[in-house]
Amino acid sequence: MPGAASMSKPRTAFVCERCGVEFAQWHGRCESCGEWHTLVEIRISEERHSAARRACAQAEPRPAGEVSSEPQPRLPTGLEEFDRVLGGGVVPGSLALVAGDPGIGKSTLLLQAANSFAGRHGCCLYVSGEESLSQVALRSRRLQALSNELLLFAETEVGAIRDQVERVSPRLMVVDSIQAMYSPDLSSLPGTVSQVRDCAAQLLRLAKDLGMPTFLVGHVTKEGVVAGPRLLEHMADTVLSLEGDCHSGYRILRAVKNRFGSTDELGLFQMTGTGLEGVPDASAALLAERRAGIPGSSVVPAMEGTRPLLLEIQALVTRASPNVTPRRSVTGLDYGRACLVLAVLEKRVGLPVAGADVFVNIPGGIRAEEPATDLGLALAVASSLHEAPIPRDTACVGEVGLTGEIRSVPHLDRRLMELARCGFRRCLAPSRGSSSVSDSERIEVVPVEDICEAFQAVFSA
Repeated sequence: MPGAASMSKPRTAFVCERCGVEFAQWHGRCESCGEWHTLVEIRISEERHSAARRACAQAEPRPAGEVSSEPQPRLPTGLEEFDRVLGGGVVPGSLALVAGDPGIGKSTLLLQAANSFAGRHGCCLYVSGEESLSQVALRSRRLQALSNELLLFAETEVGAIRDQVERVSPRLMVVDSIQAMYSPDLSSLPGTVSQVRDCAAQLLRLAKDLGMPTFLVGHVTKEGVVAGPRLLEHMADTVLSLEGDCHSGYRILRAVKNRFGSTDELGLFQMTGTGLEGVPDASAALLAERRAGIPGSSVVPAMEGTRPLLLEIQALVTRASPNVTPRRSVTGLDYGRACLVLAVLEKRVGLPVAGADVFVNIPGGIRAEEPATDLGLALAVASSLHEAPIPRDTACVGEVGLTGEIRSVPHLDRRLMELARCGFRRCLAPSRGSSSVSDSERIEVVPVEDICEAFQAVFSA
């Protein structure tokens, strides 16, 4: 029959859950990303593909000189720490993905941001696919997010969301979460690779066509990566990660990807009974509980983007149990670099740490990746081993090399200014680069060539 010949016939494909690459046949291992047992079967409608091709065919290429390149003004949400990580505010038509562990505060942060944005710029639509309207309203009242311009909508079908967007014309939309959304054109369940990919593509096109900033909440797997295909992160203009210890009151917002700004900025929040509050003076907050005269504690000025942050590094060195491999526990620092510093202390300085249990921690749930914290770790370990406290007004910064030398670090001026602002009077710094630091009467810079000089400067008094 002619009608039967024109009907769309679905075909079967296999898509990798990790990278999103499509295959015609099932394989035990994805040939693109190398992961095992990540291919899942999906059904694809040829009608949908032909419709997508027709839609793309309507657009015509244009010369580069004729395309408007005027920079679009950013729209600040009103949450200073949130806007800092975004690069100054949201960009019209952008798609941002906010990921984090369950219960870390993703929905709370975005509901507060949407409410603040609505008070400044107009209508915002908060779409909840996991909670009912009454549940979202309870959180709104607790957070005092009660703007008349903040509209709540409980829905999981992408078509219904599109209809409401066309009806109310919001200036910003939040979708919580992308794994709960589904498209009736696909037969698979919500949360599968095909549904997540298709729903994200539709929401991306909606954001671009209307110039409407859109935030998607994404779940995180037990490995710490965003659930769903890797294509989801590629499609988003900005990928934000909300981190922190659920047992700690601090939350850290980082930009993993940002097409419109830097990925080095950090936003620090504190969880309170009324939601997440920005911490403007992060250094003072992180050092507020530091105890004076206790061995095993050092302070390092770390750089998070353009922002200097004072971190306390704590170390505890104890005698290991007989006939048991010594333990190494590192929280907040890179484990590999911590082991490197311990090896340098054993080989170059002669500290007997190879047979001792060593525990290292940065309080507050903060994680520091830069090598400039090496010297602070070395001094904290030596302080704990010899029961010799580091003076409270003394800080240190520097990368430790394999030969024991202290290597230079960038932005030394900014680090020293932050130390002086917080009351520190002395800082051990690499000798190379210290001479170019502008003279300051508020803090004394002690240049050190190697780790032995650093130990002598701190513990000889």
